[in-house]
Amino acid sequence: MDGKIFIVGIGPGGKDNITFKAMEVLKNSDVIVGYKTYTDLVKDFIFDKQIVSSGMKKEVERCNEVFELAKNGKTVSLISSGDAGVYGMAGIMLEVLQKENSNIELEVVAGVTSSLYSASLLGAPLMNDFATISLSDLMIDFDVIKKRLELAAMGDFVISLYNPKSKERQNQIVEAQNILLKYRKSTTPVGIVKNGGRADCVVIITTLGDMLNHDIDMTTTIIIGNSQTYIWNNKIITPRGYIL
Repeated sequence: MDGKIFIVGIGPGGKDNITFKAMEVLKNSDVIVGYKTYTDLVKDFIFDKQIVSSGMKKEVERCNEVFELAKNGKTVSLISSGDAGVYGMAGIMLEVLQKENSNIELEVVAGVTSSLYSASLLGAPLMNDFATISLSDLMIDFDVIKKRLELAAMGDFVISLYNPKSKERQNQIVEAQNILLKYRKSTTPVGIVKNGGRADCVVIITTLGDMLNHDIDMTTTIIIGNSQTYIWNNKIITPRGYIL
């Protein structure tokens, strides 16, 4: 008899930011599978479970392993940071099941995304329409990413940037800033959150013109305000239009 697959968003990191539903599912699973950094985040409060970890760029292999475990009757949780349906494992796992023409029961468990958690630390920058764009060109050509940035900037969306910079990928964030400066003032408020939800979390409020003078890497989420966004009392606010 087949088991069941849960695809679980564990939030940005730490027990405080995981949902009750996600915690319950992890506690009731036979096996927890995930990228090692993410399994390390849950192993301190999920005990007596088989944990299967693997490294970067092993996403398809993880999903295949989850499929085999579930075929053998196991209840398996495949974990992602944030929400598993936002740059996470949900889509890959579903595609693997589709390829195998499998009817194994699957449930996606929502998690707190990096954008939402970062916004909570910054104030209320996402109070109006916003776009989330990853600067990683591992799976998407950067010309496509630049077009998305251009259109989001033209549309005056607040923009949340994921994967802004890595050791191998240094210039994309510079190009992103240049695109945004075509449509927004250099004084536009920007929030930078590094290692959100973890013990070494850093929160910086700066401007579009100055944001590259701060430490940015793959653990960083950047939120760039729209034309109405402002800073008050060390908080970023994007008005919805109710009061002022």
